[in-house]
Amino acid sequence: MKGEKSRAPRNRTLILSAEEAVEYQQKLLKLDSPATPEHLQNRTIYQDLLEVLDKLPSGFVDLLFIDPPYNLTKSFGSETFRERSLQAYQAWLESWLSQLLKILKPTASVYICGDWRSSAAIQLAVEPYLIVRNCITWEREKGRGAKANWKNCSEQIWFCTASDHYTFNLDAVKLKRKVIAPYTDTHGHPKGWEQTPTGNYRLTHPSNLWTDISVPFWSMPENTDHPTQKPEKLLAKIILASSNLGDRVFDPFLGSGTTSVVAKKTGRNYTGIEANLMYCCLAEKRLAIANQDKTIQGYSEGVFWERNSLRE
Repeated sequence: MKGEKSRAPRNRTLILSAEEAVEYQQKLLKLDSPATPEHLQNRTIYQDLLEVLDKLPSGFVDLLFIDPPYNLTKSFGSETFRERSLQAYQAWLESWLSQLLKILKPTASVYICGDWRSSAAIQLAVEPYLIVRNCITWEREKGRGAKANWKNCSEQIWFCTASDHYTFNLDAVKLKRKVIAPYTDTHGHPKGWEQTPTGNYRLTHPSNLWTDISVPFWSMPENTDHPTQKPEKLLAKIILASSNLGDRVFDPFLGSGTTSVVAKKTGRNYTGIEANLMYCCLAEKRLAIANQDKTIQGYSEGVFWERNSLRE
């Protein structure tokens, strides 16, 4: 792309050539009239969410993942979202959330991302419409820290459902951890853990504290230049837990495509909306790569592995 910055030799950040940008732009969808679920299936919509809200069909989504701009001043390509009062941020959320939720099936789940600045507004915005079931905290260990404050290294994800009938696949999202204290029974057999040639591991139930995820960085092939890209491993946890094969996953702030890519890798259908052309094209490039490579860093053998413990 024009003005491409110089990168280190081992930098694996995914970029677009000018030719690729033209190619992938042709795959994007724009809505000028009401659409059917079939028309939206496995497509990237290149438009602003507010432009398409009245064109989305009702009751077709099994899992809705929302990663809106947080309540801070941040640039996304040529657009900048600006920090506002908590009340104004809540009003902005409500301006599109109430209309967006019409796309949900009665059995759908919703995950909404935020940080400490936006947490109160998100809670107040969703409670009139959804059942709030949990708040996940995930550690996004990145950055050098602060000199006069606690380092900000976590974000929140609200887990909500449309009703009391919803999908949660517990066995699909268990975490494999190294055993620190290898307790045995009276016969010397492992008690609740597995002994293997490469180490001792315990399969544990998932909690609402996620410390096993790395934020995408320059040496990871999933990394792009999107400033707030979510890790594929994070989306894999959510999609595997709260949807089934063939279900429809929807992301109204798609960014560089992580939700759609992971949905594709795990056998789900996807639809994403993104207002930035470069990010849309990056999403399409990642989707093309996913045709050949369905690996998800940190997820293997049907389980999630503790950070830095996955055997090669």
